[in-house]
Amino acid sequence: MAAGATIHTFDVQLADVDRGVYNDLTLRVARHPSETDAYMLTRLLAYCLEYDEGIAFTEGVAATDEPAVLVRDLTGRVTAWIEVGAPDATRLHYGSKLAERTAVYTYRDPAKVIANWAGKTIHEADAIVLHSFDAGFLDDAAAALARRNTMTVSVTERQLYLELNGTHLSTAVHEQPIRTV
Repeated sequence: MAAGATIHTFDVQLADVDRGVYNDLTLRVARHPSETDAYMLTRLLAYCLEYDEGIAFTEGVAATDEPAVLVRDLTGRVTAWIEVGAPDATRLHYGSKLAERTAVYTYRDPAKVIANWAGKTIHEADAIVLHSFDAGFLDDAAAALARRNTMTVSVTERQLYLELNGTHLSTAVHEQPIRTV
């Protein structure tokens, strides 16, 4: 029998000064057995950094036709397609055609992620932004993970300040537009 997902609960205080978003969230995040802690944390941070009305986690790695995070308007139309990791060009192309806005958050080397898209067709590639964090940030955050977590996420001038279960960390949120030609 295959192992099931591990549920992590996060009580989050979100203060994104850059976007004027302030909210208290309680999130239940299922970590699939094939997911690393870095992937799950990147997915969680993408949710916080993209937080808007209608945002939701999808089935993550188990979903073959959806990204890790979606934002839908009240009619159900996808307004933001948010990928995590290193999605292939076909997924980005599809998401970019479907949604008003597409973003990628990675826990990998951004230069290698972008290199995989070189020469491939991606709809409105110049409008897609790849977000990444300082080296070691996600590993340090993963060391503080528990099944039940308290977390404060503060963002100002693209600097992210994270307090996770008493561990204080910070990183720049790096942004790189992707170009496929």
